[in-house]
Amino acid sequence: MPPPADIVKVAIEWPGANAQLIEMDQKRPLSSIIREVCDGWSLSGSEQFALRYADGPQLYITEQSRGDIKNGTILRLAISPGRAARQLLERIQSHGIDARLEALKELAKLSADPTFAAEFINMEGIGTLARLVESGTHFGEMLAFTLTAFLELMDHGIVSWDLISLSFIKQIAGYVNQPMVDVSILQRSLAILESMVLNSHSLYHRVAQEITVGQLIGHLQVSNQEIQTYAIALINALFLKAPEDRRQEMASTLAQKHLRSIILNHVIRGNRPIKAEMAHQLYVLQVLTFNLLEERMMTKMDPNDQAQRDIIFELRRIAFDGDTDPTGTEKRKAMYTKDYKMLGFTNHLNPAMDFTQTPPGMLALDNMLYLARVHQDTYIRIVLENSSREDKHECPFGRCAIELTRMLCEILQVGELPNEGCNDYHPMFFTHDRAWEEFFCVCIQLLNKTWKEMRATAEDFNKVMQVVREQITRALAMKPSSIDQLKNKLRSLNYSEILRLRQSERMSQDDFQSPPIIELRERIQPEILELIKQQRLNRLCEGSCFRKLGNRRRQEKFWFCRLSLNHKVLHYGDLEESPQGEVPFELLSDKIPVSDIKSVLTGKDCPHMKEKSALKQNKEVLELAFSVLYDPDETLNFVAPNKYEYCIWTDGLCALLGREMGSDLTRSDLDTLISMEMKLRLLDLENITIPEAPPPVPKEPSSYNFSYNYS
Repeated sequence: MPPPADIVKVAIEWPGANAQLIEMDQKRPLSSIIREVCDGWSLSGSEQFALRYADGPQLYITEQSRGDIKNGTILRLAISPGRAARQLLERIQSHGIDARLEALKELAKLSADPTFAAEFINMEGIGTLARLVESGTHFGEMLAFTLTAFLELMDHGIVSWDLISLSFIKQIAGYVNQPMVDVSILQRSLAILESMVLNSHSLYHRVAQEITVGQLIGHLQVSNQEIQTYAIALINALFLKAPEDRRQEMASTLAQKHLRSIILNHVIRGNRPIKAEMAHQLYVLQVLTFNLLEERMMTKMDPNDQAQRDIIFELRRIAFDGDTDPTGTEKRKAMYTKDYKMLGFTNHLNPAMDFTQTPPGMLALDNMLYLARVHQDTYIRIVLENSSREDKHECPFGRCAIELTRMLCEILQVGELPNEGCNDYHPMFFTHDRAWEEFFCVCIQLLNKTWKEMRATAEDFNKVMQVVREQITRALAMKPSSIDQLKNKLRSLNYSEILRLRQSERMSQDDFQSPPIIELRERIQPEILELIKQQRLNRLCEGSCFRKLGNRRRQEKFWFCRLSLNHKVLHYGDLEESPQGEVPFELLSDKIPVSDIKSVLTGKDCPHMKEKSALKQNKEVLELAFSVLYDPDETLNFVAPNKYEYCIWTDGLCALLGREMGSDLTRSDLDTLISMEMKLRLLDLENITIPEAPPPVPKEPSSYNFSYNYS
């Protein structure tokens, strides 16, 4: 007979004694259980003791967290968090150097525990650490452990960052500005300054006064990618929190310091692969840089502003430079109207009205002027080429440039805040000081070329824009490393290729609609679904690594989950770092019987998405979240690293529970594999008689390649 749900069997260790194997009644007060354990070892003063996990982060167990204890868990009897905090506080203020170093080392480890942190902070521990830093008498390991403990304690959100003193900020900034400083101290100093900037408006101004951008850029020229990542993260934080009127000024300063070329040469084109956190910070920098365009994107043109009208006059002058203005107001007006029509503006009489809609506002005019000035031959060729076509086939340059600018703003999400967990940076945008404008110039030529290939008329304008959007998004997905490589990608994605790709992708949806073929499809589908199911379960048996979302992303914590080979148990446990390959079951200390799983929750229904308001507002994280609900009313919460892993795990868990696999990946795999199998069978029809039953579908998952990239 299975034990009651409130009873968990655990082992409890104490140094120098045999472990106690007990059945812990979760209904009993924790203090009562600790008293009984202490009596077993003849220890007095049970109120001075507590239980901690023996493995992993070794967190203290409280009445609130005791529900996480599972059968077979190994616990350790330890001094209570209050007593530990008091002892460590006394030891770090002692005169003995060795004793103080050991105390700070232990404090750095314990500070990640929220129960201990609350006790230490209540004893004014953070103030003590701050004074140690301000004194300037700590160096090397001692200072590194002090900064680590300080940052861990502050990350719990118990104490406001606004209480940090100016002398502390100056001391931390000094470590960053020093030309030679220990790597571990520099890492923690950069992380502390980033947290100050992100968590306090007043501290942003103080940090901005103490930190020189030039010094931060200097940290990008080192070989240590961790330091580079922390430095870019701090630059991003300063960028993000800067007042709007300061951002353009900061961007100019960064341009003068050659930030882009330094990142390109020392990070992107460095000798080391880009890690996930560095990719995220590059993505954030890319987003913040493009967001500088938002003001122009949302600025309407004032038709009465002569300076703005002069830009349109310059576009006309560059295109039709050889034409002399006729005498007489009416003749000149008629000529201008004709020229503006040739330039492709919708409003021939007053083209300024074309730029009154936002987005793209004045940003479209900026792009057109850049093309006309910097790539003058291309601009003139596009305008004159279209003006010489028949009216019905001319590609209206002005209208196209405005609509293209709006499209590029949508594709690159100009004006939107960065997404947590997104790593979608494009190396080519770091290869040119005017990357946005150059991107536009390439795309406007693509649009003109596609228009000709489609033999489009004015009525086809929206169709052409749809094709161009597809060409651009497909090319960006290939991650071209330079503007020239983008041109090559787009050259291969001509209109004929887009049609071919569309036809190929529609094959599973539009082809084979006759009744016999539909019947064949229905006969094949169960076998293919079973094949997909086995592949999903095999992937769950291999397991996946998941990142724990916390306040500070660069000190990442990971956990791993995998299904037992007999499909009866989910094993999971914490890891110190992201694993390389498969993690053995022995290293995964926790487990959930599949028979206990009641349901799988996704998205906003997940408990951890309801708890974290910041994540709840983040659409990208929300789309990757799922939870396993199991007896008795417990949840195991996941955030998948990408869309592919999300689909694999949600499909696999549904298959375990005997429910329908409904992800986009399953639908795509199902359509693709059925189409492949049907084509093979239909090819056989030419030479052989259809058998009574269709030939068996291979059962081995390796028979088909499931390498779809949903990241």
